[in-house]
Amino acid sequence: MKVFHCDHCGQLLFFENSVCMRCGRSLAYAPERGQLRAFLRGGPAEGGGVRLCANYVAYEVCNWALDSGDEGPLCRACRLTKTIPNLSQPGNDRRWYKLEVAKRRLVYTLLQLGLPLTDQIDDPAHGLAFEFLEDVLTGHASGIITVNIVEADDAERVRRRVELGEPYRTLLGHFRHESGHYYWDRIVAGTDRLVPFRALFGDERADYDSALKRNYGEGAPADWQARHVSAYAAMHPWEDWAETWAHYLHIVDTLETAAACGISIDPPRSDEPTLLDVPNPVASAPIAFDALMQSWLPITYVLNNLNRGLGVEDAYPFVLSSAVVEKLRFVHETIRTSRSRS
Repeated sequence: MKVFHCDHCGQLLFFENSVCMRCGRSLAYAPERGQLRAFLRGGPAEGGGVRLCANYVAYEVCNWALDSGDEGPLCRACRLTKTIPNLSQPGNDRRWYKLEVAKRRLVYTLLQLGLPLTDQIDDPAHGLAFEFLEDVLTGHASGIITVNIVEADDAERVRRRVELGEPYRTLLGHFRHESGHYYWDRIVAGTDRLVPFRALFGDERADYDSALKRNYGEGAPADWQARHVSAYAAMHPWEDWAETWAHYLHIVDTLETAAACGISIDPPRSDEPTLLDVPNPVASAPIAFDALMQSWLPITYVLNNLNRGLGVEDAYPFVLSSAVVEKLRFVHETIRTSRSRS
């Protein structure tokens, strides 16, 4: 994530801000311009060439805008949501807000990476859609990502994480993982990337239902860490890809933020993790995969140490084996190939 400032007073902002705490102006992110625009609500030039998403105006679950020439009511992110939670149920308005916050951060990264991203209104055959529902399994099918809205409840999400023995479970992690399934269909299946995919991840034609039953009946293989980024990734090649994809998006977003903040790591001992310059993974000039990984390991070391100092769990509780690094490299190269084709 890049660093934002109020274009009226210069105040440092977060991507999710909808009001500048210094000048009091409202804020809206204009994705086509990559800027958080400051404006006076109801002013004659609301947003300076942009207008607010209808979900911003009516529900305040969005902080994005559309270019004034766009005739649709919803912003680029909200157009992807096909089904919203039942707002007659208490608490669902807050759950919807948190789901949209996570989804917008995903959409930001997908756009930064230059990946194909269309909604199912404009592209019924290949578009992406989200459904936020109760009492369903979170998953992906035919371009539709379904998210159980209970995942937006922090206590319930932590309960499930502990019950399933997961070291990491977040809303954003769900969105990134499920987007991996969508993009497997878009940029791997039926392309020249499929054969090398099978060589690294395995044959996705293996029976998925059997793999699912085996995973929840027997658990992951004892040596899963040697080949997979998570225990869940060991279940089936599709889940291995989706978990690896999600971790690549973790890396991209975190390193972009570190680069934008000017972070460097210069310890007093030369044998400690050092990082004098963080490469921006979404810069216009292509960044080599090895440079990303050389930056990622020191960043995770510092992040985890900082978290422990605050008395919270590690920010990145994963160990990347050489086999996992090669899978991450495959994701990196597949995205670059997709971007070149588009």
